[in-house]
Parts: sequence; structure tokens; C-alpha cells
Amino acid sequence: MTGLLGGGHAIYFDGPSGAVRNLDCFCTVPSGTGAPLVELDVPFGEELVHYAVGAASCAVPGVPAGLDTLWQEYGRLPWPELCAPALRLAEEGVPMPPAHVACLKMLEPVMTMREGARIYSPEGRLLRPGERLEQPGLVRALELVATEGAESVYRGSIAESLLALVSERDGAITRADLGSYAAVWTEPVEVGYAGTRFFTRGGLAEVAPALGRLPALRGLDEPERTLALLGALSGDGPDGDTTNLVTVDREGSVCVLTTSLGLGSGDWLPGLDVHLNSMLGEADLIVGPLEPGVRMQSMMAPSIALDDDGPALAIGAAGGTRLRTALVGVASAVLDEGIPPQEAVDRPRVHRAGGTVNAEPGADEGALSELERRGLSVRRWPARHHYFGGVSLVAVAGPAADLRRSGSTGTVPVGDSP
Repeated sequence: MTGLLGGGHAIYFDGPSGAVRNLDCFCTVPSGTGAPLVELDVPFGEELVHYAVGAASCAVPGVPAGLDTLWQEYGRLPWPELCAPALRLAEEGVPMPPAHVACLKMLEPVMTMREGARIYSPEGRLLRPGERLEQPGLVRALELVATEGAESVYRGSIAESLLALVSERDGAITRADLGSYAAVWTEPVEVGYAGTRFFTRGGLAEVAPALGRLPALRGLDEPERTLALLGALSGDGPDGDTTNLVTVDREGSVCVLTTSLGLGSGDWLPGLDVHLNSMLGEADLIVGPLEPGVRMQSMMAPSIALDDDGPALAIGAAGGTRLRTALVGVASAVLDEGIPPQEAVDRPRVHRAGGTVNAEPGADEGALSELERRGLSVRRWPARHHYFGGVSLVAVAGPAADLRRSGSTGTVPVGDSP
């Protein structure tokens, strides 16, 4: 649910200067008029989530411009070298992790539309855990990116492929839309939290206000902590499906990058295996008139917390309406309660959606009973689930990633040291 033709947001802390900047590379509204969208209800575990897909759901992508802007400003390696690891994976294919297979089962109606059937059900059935996901067209796509840079998507070979597909399937993106797109640096939102300066973006997730409402959690018992979190996280936000990456270099610079295709339109560029985004079909992201060229809204909230010694936490999350719950819950556990990073990520999550409280196994029963006493319905999920979002972070105590979405941590060699 992420990819080259998606949109995103980043936050960057420059170690040498101490500056913190947000980068907006989310999708913009195209100027064309497309065909009616295809309506779908997708079962996310215990909850049905509504989507609309098709080529006309594809907004102007921002991820390539965002990656290029980050590289132009802070990059050190040649662009072809940056593409090399992804190109190698595209050539070899990758084994499907169990969490991805579980997600694929939920999203089968979209992921097996048109070209997706060859990719995700190559033998007439969905891929199983450990079976190899092969997208050979990505080899050509990444070769084009390595050669032409991000411009390939806006004025080069990938742009031509995208415009041809959009024309054939009555989408809304025009050549002028691609040519005018630019990623934009913005000022982050700052809030004081647990002795740190917490930097994030305003956005629909409203992470800063939630942290501002949150009382001190250290020393509270489990029911009190759960109820305090739910109280601070009142209100719903839009849905979406997202991937988060956090990276720190040896000079202390930090980047958190959150990207998404939405669900994905169900259309792949022929011969390139690149999935189109479906942002215009994410009804909850459309909070005003669809004016051509205007940035769409987003729940994304890549964040960095600074203390007197520098970065204390770099964190981001996936999960649409559950993104705020996941991010605030984990950040407060690490910064306020002093919980080890992976333990904080693995904690059972409780998310309220309207009058229903969704709870993972292990959530405090005392708090859930109190919520029921207050008239809320509690849905006790049978297992930890993709629905509850995915958090990845790097803290002073180390990195952590969310197994709910096949998260992983590690170091990447650059030159003679990681």
C-alpha cells in the first residue's frame, strides 16, 4: 500500500545545524475529469472499510519529488547507487511475510484487479507465506528512475506510461499536472511533551493537540493509563493505508518518511508493475472542494522529539484513523513512561471508532469494563491485527518496528561503517 506513485510527508532533523523541517510530498488534485470510481467495502478484520478505486481515483503523485528533494538537500550517494538495493530486490523477487499475506487476503478485490492478478495470484490463487512475490516490471521502472531520476515520473519515460494508462482508462491526471508538481518544505508544529520539544505536522491526525491533552502517564495503573489515552485521543480522523520509515545516520541527522498509495487504484503501469494511488477515492481525505493543484489532506504525522542532548525519539506510524492512536500511545510510552522501544510498540492497543472501542488481546479488562459501563460497545479482537496500525521508531534506547505490519529494524552500510 505504498509505492513510487503515492504521496507522503517527511520530517528531517539536520544533525550539524540542529534545524527541523517538514517536507510535504503528498498528492495534489489533478485538473482532468475522470470516469466514475469503483466502490468497494474491504473487511479489515472485524470492521468494513469503504474505498473507491479505478484509474480516476489516482491523484498527482508526490513520492518521487519528495525523495529527490531530500536527496538534493541532504543526500551524499549518487542517485543510481541509491536505487541499487531496490533494483536487486526487484530482480530477485522477495518472499511474502505472513503479515503481508494476511493483508493481501483482506485486499484481494483490489490487489488482483487487472494486472494485479498476475502479481499477487500468479497460479490462480493468492500468494502464501514464504512464496516469492515477483514484479519483473519494477526492474525496468527502477532502471528508469536510476537513469532519469525523479523527473522520469513527471517529464520522462514513466510519465509517458502513466499518461497513456490514464488516457486509456479515463483517469484525471494531465501532462500539465505532472509538470507543475513540486515537493514543499514547511515548518513543523511544536509541542512540549515529557521534557522534550516534540515536532510533528499539523495534518488531520492532530498528534500535537492529543499530546497536549495527555496527562502524565508515569505511575498510573493500567486501567488509568488506558482511559487517559482514550480520553486524549477523542475524535475520529480519515482512513488510509500507509508505510513508515525512520533512519538515523552517524552524524545524528534523522529522517522520518511516511508514504502511501491509499489503498491503490487497482491499475498497474504496463511493463513497469507500478501501482497507481487511489487518493481521490479516499473519501475521508476530501475535506474541501477538489481544486486542481491543491494538496490533499493527510493523517500522516512523522515526528521527532528533541531533549537537551538532541534527538530523543524519531517516530512515525501507519494506519489511517488508527495512526494517531498508535503513534501517541507508543510515543507516550517511550518518552513519559520510559518503556523500552520494542515493548512499547508491542503493547496491546485500544482504539475508539465512534461508539465502539476496539481492543487487542491483552488490553486491560478493568478499563474495558469501565468503558462498557459508560455505554460504549467494546469489540475484543481475537489476535493482534494490521487494523491497529504500524509504528516504527528510533529512540535513544534503540530502534523498534511493528510486527503487525512486518516491520523490521537494522543497519545499512555506507562506505566503511553503518
